[in-house]
Amino acid sequence: MEAAAATTAAALLPPARKVFILPLLLLLAASRASSDGVQYDYRAYTECKPHPEPALYNGGVLRWASKITDFRTEDEGNYSPAFVLYNMSAATAYSFSCWVKIDGPESAHVKAKILTVENAASQCVGTAIARNDCWSFLKGGFTLNSTSQTSVLYLQTASPNASTISIRSPSLQPFSPDEWNQHREERIQQIRKRFVNLHVSDGNGSRVVGADVAVHQITRDFPFGSAISKSILGNRPYQDWFNARFNAAVFENELKWYATEPSPGKEEYAAADQLLRFVQSNDVTARGHNIFWEDPRYTPAWVKNLTGPQLRAAVAGRVQSLLSRYKGDFVHWDVSNEMLHFDFYEDRLGGNATADFFSTARRADPLATLFLNDFNVVEACDDLSSSADSYVSRLRQLADDAGVTFEGIGLEGHFAKPNVPYVRAVLDKLGTLRLPVWLTEVDVSAAFDHATQAAYLEDVLREGFAHPAVDGIVLWTAMGANATCYQMCLTDADFTNLPAGDVVDRLLGEWQTKEVLGATDDRGSFNFSAFHGEYRLSVTYLNRTADATFSLPRSDDTKHINIRLPPGPAA
Repeated sequence: MEAAAATTAAALLPPARKVFILPLLLLLAASRASSDGVQYDYRAYTECKPHPEPALYNGGVLRWASKITDFRTEDEGNYSPAFVLYNMSAATAYSFSCWVKIDGPESAHVKAKILTVENAASQCVGTAIARNDCWSFLKGGFTLNSTSQTSVLYLQTASPNASTISIRSPSLQPFSPDEWNQHREERIQQIRKRFVNLHVSDGNGSRVVGADVAVHQITRDFPFGSAISKSILGNRPYQDWFNARFNAAVFENELKWYATEPSPGKEEYAAADQLLRFVQSNDVTARGHNIFWEDPRYTPAWVKNLTGPQLRAAVAGRVQSLLSRYKGDFVHWDVSNEMLHFDFYEDRLGGNATADFFSTARRADPLATLFLNDFNVVEACDDLSSSADSYVSRLRQLADDAGVTFEGIGLEGHFAKPNVPYVRAVLDKLGTLRLPVWLTEVDVSAAFDHATQAAYLEDVLREGFAHPAVDGIVLWTAMGANATCYQMCLTDADFTNLPAGDVVDRLLGEWQTKEVLGATDDRGSFNFSAFHGEYRLSVTYLNRTADATFSLPRSDDTKHINIRLPPGPAA
C-alpha cells in the first residue's frame, strides 16, 4: 500500500507549490510555511458530530483546502484522500487534524500516515474511529526522521469494507523546535505554577515597605515518582537516592496476583508490606498496581485452570484479600490492567467481569481512585487496540452497559522513539474526558544507548509535565538485585547517575521553586510566581521577624497572604 502511494505520487507530482486537484482526488499543497507565532491549539473532540467543526489554525498549511467542501475516495480506502507536501523539515513538529466519515460498515478505524517519497518510508501520525452516520475528529502529529523534498500525507481504513473515506476541515500546522518548546514552557507556567501576593503590615495594620522576604519550597504537589521493588529494602544508598528525588512510587511486581498468592490460599504479602512501610515513612504517594492483569501470561498458573464458580470465587477472594489488607493505603488502584489488549477474565466470566471488578473494588476501598491502565496509547500510533478512540470507546461502553464510573486513565508509556506531536494530540483527546490522566510506567527502550534514552526520556517528561490533562508521572525504573532494570536505569550499581538520571535531576530542579528572595514594595507587597506545593516563608524588618507556612494548590486565582510583623521594642 505504501509503495502504491509512493508510485502514484511520483507519477502525478506537479511543480513545487502549485496547487490543484487531480482526477484521483490526490490533493496537493506546499509546506513552506511558518507558524508565524501561532499558539498550539489543545482543542480536541471525542464525540461523533452531525457536522464537522472548522479546521484548527484555519487549516494551517492546508488552508487552501477549506475551499473544497468534501474530499472523497472510491479506491477502497488504500491511500486517498492524500496531500502532497514539499520541503518538509526534520526539525519541525507538525500538528495534523481533520474530520472523517466513512461509507460502508457502521464504524472503522481510519489512519492518517505520512510517506516520504525519497525512501518510501511511512509512519502513522493519527487515528480515529470513523462512523457512517456522523463525523469523527482525527488528531495527531509527527516529525520526520530526515528532511524530505516530497511527502504524501494520506488516509486509509483498517476495514476492507469501508469503500469511501470523506474528510472535512483538514489542518496541518508546523512548529519550529523553539516554538514547540516555548509553548511547553508557557503551559508549565500556566498550569503548574501560581501567582502569590504577599502583603506585610506592622502591628497597627500599616503597610511595611522594604521588608526582606525569603520563600522556600518544602514539598512539591505534582506527583513525580518511580517504580521500586523489594531490592530497595535494606539498601540505604538506594533509599537515600530515591527519597532525595521522588514523591510517588509504584511497586513493580510485589502486589501482582502471582506474587501475593503463588498457590491457592498461600498468601505472601511480606515484601509488599515492607515496601508500603518504606514509602509511608517517607511521605511518598503510592499507586496500587495491579488488582487484575488481563494478559494470561501473567495470570497465576493455578488460576488459569479454574472455570465458572471456582474462578469467580478466586477473583472475589483476590479483591477481598488485597483491598481489605491495604484499604486507604494506596491513592490509586489499577483495577484492570491492559484490558484493551487482553481479555482473560472477560472471556471466562463474561462481559460484565470488568464492571464487577470495579464495583467490588469501589466498595472495598472507597477512598482510592480506580484506574484502567494500558500500553501503546501514547507510544504507538499503529496499535489500533489502544488508540485514544479505542480507550474512550471502551470506557463509554463499560459506563453505558454496566454503569461503571471511571475515575482515572493510566498510560504506561513504554517508548521506543517518541512521536512527541502525536503524544500531545492523544493527551488532548483523552483530556476531553476530564479524568485524571497519569503516565504510569514511563521508560525508553534498552535498544538505544544511554544518551539516546536520556534525550527521548526528556522529551516525554517535558511533554507530560506541560500537558493540562496529566496529573502525575511515574517512571518504570525499579533497580533489581543485580543492578538491572526492565528497560532503563537511572543510575549504575553505585547510584551514580546515568544520563537518564541526570535528566530527571535537571527537570526536578527546573520544576520546583527552591528559593525566592525579595523585598516589599511601596505598597507593602511582594509578588512572585511559584510551583504548586507547600512553602515556608520568613519576613524580616528592623530586627523583627515573622515566619509562616502556606500551601499553594492548583488554581487560576492569585494566592493572597497577609503577614503581620510583631511589635517593635518600646520607645
